[in-house]
Order: sequence, then C-alpha cells, then structure tokens
Amino acid sequence: MTGPLLAPAALSYCGQRMTAYRHMWRSSLVSTVVEPALFLAAMGLTLGVLVDRGTGLPGGVSYLAFLAPGLLAATAMQNAGFESTYPVLGAIKWDKTYEAVLATPARSIDVLTGHLLYVLFRVTTSVVLFVLVMILFGAAQSPLLLLAVPAAVLTGMAFAAPITAFAARQDNDTGFAALQRFLILPMFLFSGTFFPVSQLPTVLEWVAYATPLWHGVSLARGLALGTIGPGAAVLHVGYLALWVGAGVWLAARSFRRRLVT
Repeated sequence: MTGPLLAPAALSYCGQRMTAYRHMWRSSLVSTVVEPALFLAAMGLTLGVLVDRGTGLPGGVSYLAFLAPGLLAATAMQNAGFESTYPVLGAIKWDKTYEAVLATPARSIDVLTGHLLYVLFRVTTSVVLFVLVMILFGAAQSPLLLLAVPAAVLTGMAFAAPITAFAARQDNDTGFAALQRFLILPMFLFSGTFFPVSQLPTVLEWVAYATPLWHGVSLARGLALGTIGPGAAVLHVGYLALWVGAGVWLAARSFRRRLVT
C-alpha cells in the first residue's frame, strides 16, 4: 500500500504519544535537563577553570563555551537513543501498541513515521530546555548559540532512525546494553564533546571522525562560536542527513518485516 509519508494515521499516532507524555514529562526532566546540567557544571565550571588558567583553548575560547554546544549535541544523541530503544521494543513485544495501531487502516510506515515525529518532538524540547540551562550558566556568549539548536536536533535524529531500525529487530533488551556500552558511551566520551579529537591517538582520531556525533558536535560548536565555514557546515549536515535517510530506510524495512504478517 502506498501513500504520503505524513499520513493522518502517522500524525494521529504521534499525537497519542504526545498526549501520553503530558502525564510523565516531570519525570523526564531528570534525564533531559538535570543530568546534562550537572555535566555542564562539573566539567565547565570546575575543570573549565583549570583549563582556562592553563594553556587554554585556541582562539581564546573559554572551556565552558567550548563544552556547552558539544554537550548539547551529545544530549540530543542520548535522548534520541533512549526514545528509540525500549519504547520501540515495548510497543512491538510487550505492550503490543503497534499491533493495536495496525488494527486500524494504518500502515507500518505510518507507525514508524509517527514514532519518529514523536522522537523529533522529544529531542527538540530537550535541546531547547538545555539551551536555557546553558544561558543560565553563562555559556551563551553569542546569539549564534541558537543556530546550534537545529544542528543538535539533526544529530539526535541521525541516531534515532538507525537505532529504531536496530530496536525493531530485537527480541529482548540485551542488545540495548551492548549498544549503550560499546557505541553510545564511547562516542559521548571520545567524539569531541569534552576535548578536541586531535588529542586522541591517530587511529582513534580517524574513528572519531567517522562517528555521527563528531559531525554533530563540530556543527553545533562551529555554529555557536561562529567559527565554521560554509563548506564544513554542508559536509556535516550532509553526513548527518545520510545517517537519517539510511536509518529511516532500514527502520521501514525492520517495521515491515516485524509488524506485517
């Protein structure tokens, strides 16, 4: 069956998820705002003071201003990853939510689109809230920081789509622990969020360049600080968009195989 990607069924399912979120948004503030704020305070306001007093960073940029846009992109990755793992597996295997949706005229692509729209909403709200935290911490040295918002959202969706494809193929949550331990956490630590990847050994530096998070961090940081050129910006956006497109294609195949009998 063919039809527009943003079919009414997809929008309806996204609306249902957003309505349900109204009853749990307070509990999500811990992972959305509190944890990133603690990272920003611990690294930017304590370690950052030592970095600034020492050799400092190139261009005279404070460590807090360097860290904040990177942490913004990394936070988008983490929130997108969470919303694309257990909620997907639960809706397929435990709660049977997708099965109930498919009892209507909705298609598997409608379910996927509705899910990704909801993740887009969650990532966008988390990014906006974290930007407000950055402003409170004094990390917003320029209005250009607002340009980092769409960059961080794109970064989150570059993870949401392929992780959704992965989650839709799982029979239990064992794979999620491996995903967090061997992919998400190493990228969080070593893809330029806390220090330039040029400080890594050469092999690991090139591995970092291949990760979508490095491109997201570099794009968000470059836009926020006004240091990125048009060519580099296009490269980062194109690479992240490639991950989104490939992830959506894989997720559509995974949903169709898992949900359509």
